[in-house]
Amino acid sequence: MRITFLGTGTSMGVPVAGGFGSEEMTGDPRDNRYRCSAWIQTKEASVLIDIGPEFRLQTLRAGIRHIDLLLLTHEHTDHIGGLDDLRPFNYIQGGKIPVFTTQSCVDSLKRRFEYMFEPNRTPGSVNLDIQVHSRNIIFRDCKITPLPVYHGDLLIHGFRINDLSYITDTNYIPEETLELVKGSKLLVLNGLRWSPEHPTHFTIPQAVEVAQKLKIPMTYLIHMSSHVNHALTNKKLPDNIRLAYDQLTIDL
Repeated sequence: MRITFLGTGTSMGVPVAGGFGSEEMTGDPRDNRYRCSAWIQTKEASVLIDIGPEFRLQTLRAGIRHIDLLLLTHEHTDHIGGLDDLRPFNYIQGGKIPVFTTQSCVDSLKRRFEYMFEPNRTPGSVNLDIQVHSRNIIFRDCKITPLPVYHGDLLIHGFRINDLSYITDTNYIPEETLELVKGSKLLVLNGLRWSPEHPTHFTIPQAVEVAQKLKIPMTYLIHMSSHVNHALTNKKLPDNIRLAYDQLTIDL
């Protein structure tokens, strides 16, 4: 199984529109971050986690040609804003693209993208088969386990896919979810910045604490702000906890 990090930045990207935050940029390409998304490839499936505003650009630089399944963690724009860019995949693949997500995300999608859904579906628009799952799902050679976590007051889903656990946009993980993550070989977890604490996201020290508690062999942090310097931060982290960066590819 392979994971490619399509984007590792915050909700506004790094740097943000207008060049704000660019004064802290280092020239290291790892400090330029599109919105968070990941591409999982197995022998039998091409799975996308979230679809942010740069999705078209992410597909081009990663070489994504087929999507068998889309997993949506939640309904915030930085995680669904590229939904319309699925149109060419519909054309090429034919049929609907299956989507697994939460009920609140389904409700939001149908309000915000009503032209994609019956009875108002616009001909030629993105065609999705959206399903809500709260328990294990078998999709081809992927065992997918929803990982309920809290993003402030919003209940969202991370996902465990075989030996990979992917959790973004959280500041609280219930104990029962931690149990579902245990035994993973790779953990992906949000780490917004060093400080101060944030009402809806883990700081880097908080993410490190969770990763060490779970004793996962390797953890990669995502959803970093422009205040996070890739090279300097990695020097401060434990050896088995690293910052991810856009286009990083890892084979499990």
